[in-house]
Amino acid sequence: MLVKSKVQEDHLANLGETFNQLCRSRLKVNPEKCSFRFVLGKFLGYMISARGIEPNPDKIEALLGMKPPNH
Repeated sequence: MLVKSKVQEDHLANLGETFNQLCRSRLKVNPEKCSFRFVLGKFLGYMISARGIEPNPDKIEALLGMKPPNH
């Protein structure tokens, strides 16, 4: 699960609402598997940064090195 906010001032409120929704749905999260306030990171095979969501370079390295098909 990823919680992103447009402005930092709204982020705590957005996190609170997310955790409230989880609680109402009787879902739990493992705190040991949670990460908070990261600026850059890998998530589900993508890189998350201030610029947005981009492909993980490790995952597309093989594609970039491929030769074009010969017909």
